[in-house]
Amino acid sequence: MQRGKFITVEGIEGVGKSTNVEILRQAIEQRGIPVLTSREPGGTPLAEKIRRLLVEHGDEPLPDIAELLLMFASRALHVQNRIEPALAAGTWVVCDRFTDASRAYQGGGRGFAQADIDRLAELVHPGLKPDMTLLLDAPVATGLSRAGRRGRPDRIEIERHDFFSRVREQYLHLAAAEPDRFVVVDADASVDLVGHAVTSAINRLLDETLQEK
Repeated sequence: MQRGKFITVEGIEGVGKSTNVEILRQAIEQRGIPVLTSREPGGTPLAEKIRRLLVEHGDEPLPDIAELLLMFASRALHVQNRIEPALAAGTWVVCDRFTDASRAYQGGGRGFAQADIDRLAELVHPGLKPDMTLLLDAPVATGLSRAGRRGRPDRIEIERHDFFSRVREQYLHLAAAEPDRFVVVDADASVDLVGHAVTSAINRLLDETLQEK
């Protein structure tokens, strides 16, 4: 059985990740390929409990190092209990954020060294890397304006503009360093144009994969 492909969708708040995860799911299903959609932090019952710790406005301060380690604890559960079993069974996995989010948010945003984040990644998911990462990129002001319409912001969404500027800058740095894996999509464009770009990207990967069979 051919191993499934692992697709991740990344970007700052308000760039339309959830919408485009659904577009990807439909495009893959239309080719007759089983597909699983998920998200991070979260993705399994226990990992979702960790997610609540990360996003809720608790009484006890959450140190940056605790945030980083909780992200990877959630990821360890997600990889072992959901992502890897699905990929091994030939199912394609589309995930709203993965380790690139830690590189951008905890690395670019919080200031942790990329080498330290990479070491955690090697411990938690050795050998597992997305086959394609779609980076939905938009100006910070645009993203935060859209995110603000969704309701009360969570613990991370209340960060200042300069925090998200660093996150966005790190995402773009990651994409420039791995152009074969990343597809950067202008998420400041209309919903239809973004959806078309996302569909075109996944169709290219689908065509390449089907030709390999």
